[in-house]
Amino acid sequence: MTRDTEVFLVVRRGDEYLVVHRVPEGGAYWHGIAGGVEPGESPGAAAARELREETGFAAEPVSLEAPFAYAGVTVHTFLVEVPPGWEPDLNEEHDDYRWLPRDEAVELLYWPEPKELIRTISGT
Repeated sequence: MTRDTEVFLVVRRGDEYLVVHRVPEGGAYWHGIAGGVEPGESPGAAAARELREETGFAAEPVSLEAPFAYAGVTVHTFLVEVPPGWEPDLNEEHDDYRWLPRDEAVELLYWPEPKELIRTISGT
């Protein structure tokens, strides 16, 4: 994979979705767990790594088989279910998080592609 390949993870706990507040240079916004695929890494391995790095949770995310693209970047999408009561241990990329029902999560997310992705995920 190349630098034009990324992953996006939908993290779900029961009927709630994790939305994280990113604090990159140039502006902050609400997003999901996401990141780039490193050279020699599969999208699945990248998804597991990003999940672990950004939340502290170790799991094998399930591919949603619903990639999307923007500005020449292909984004592979994944779902991970976390246990009741679990809370993320955010890394330096984020300064806040919320667990929200689907519609509220969609409303808070900044980018249109993740919004549409979460709208299409079937219930628990």
